Amino acid sequence: MADLTYFTPEGLDKLKKELQDLRTRGRSEIARAIQEAREKGDLSENAEYHAAKEAQGFLEMKISQLEDTLANARLIDTSKLDNSKVMLMSKVTVKNMNNKQVNSYTIVSEKEADLKAGKISITSPIGKGLLGKVVGEVTEISIPSGTLKLEVVEINL
Repeated sequence: MADLTYFTPEGLDKLKKELQDLRTRGRSEIARAIQEAREKGDLSENAEYHAAKEAQGFLEMKISQLEDTLANARLIDTSKLDNSKVMLMSKVTVKNMNNKQVNSYTIVSEKEADLKAGKISITSPIGKGLLGKVVGEVTEISIPSGTLKLEVVEINL
């Protein structure tokens, strides 16, 4: 059995849309490429045909992986979460004690992580280091470039 993955409503919706796009547009584009390659003659020496068939295999594998993820996806009910400590789905504001910079992150599952959007994985060093912390608590987190000393300033859902 695959691992359960927890999603926000937005993350689950994004996953469903990606799967639908691959099933429809992705499959039709591959079918078109295979048909065009077939029309060029002998399939045994047709590199375009073999490349299109390989792309089809990769597409079907991606669809299968997304279907597995979706089958094991669970939606998080934020109304039942405790915002007194950092946990999955917490939006946490932290202050870097070294440079005094303040940042906000949302702690999400690995599949939803997107640093540009301020979403960090619960399994990342920073995500792990912040789990269970409360407002005012300072934690030292080992990261590849050294040690990060963060103070939890605020926790929201």
